[in-house]
Amino acid sequence: MPLINPTSVNALGGVATPASTTLTAADTMTYKTGTRQVLLLTNPTAADITVTIDGDGATTIAPAGYGGTISVADGKAITVPDGESRIVRLQDISAFLKGTVNVTGGTGLVAYLLEG
Repeated sequence: MPLINPTSVNALGGVATPASTTLTAADTMTYKTGTRQVLLLTNPTAADITVTIDGDGATTIAPAGYGGTISVADGKAITVPDGESRIVRLQDISAFLKGTVNVTGGTGLVAYLLEG
């Protein structure tokens, strides 16, 4: 399982080249709370690809005002159409990112993990 390596945007000095990872069927990444991480997914393939981001410790959440629990165990599915990109602000999907974060089904996508 290849690791998606982050690029810090804190002291870039203007311009930098982010580390890219071409995804396989099963990759991992580390979610760091408080670092304003953003995952950029680009699809250079000839087909739409749906990637799933799923922390192995994510099971259920109990949102205020909901009156129960919601399962997050299946992860967050994100579809990236052919020739397009998607930006994911990870703090917005943090309920899915507990434990070891697996990124599956993304074969051929190019990922950039930016943090600052």
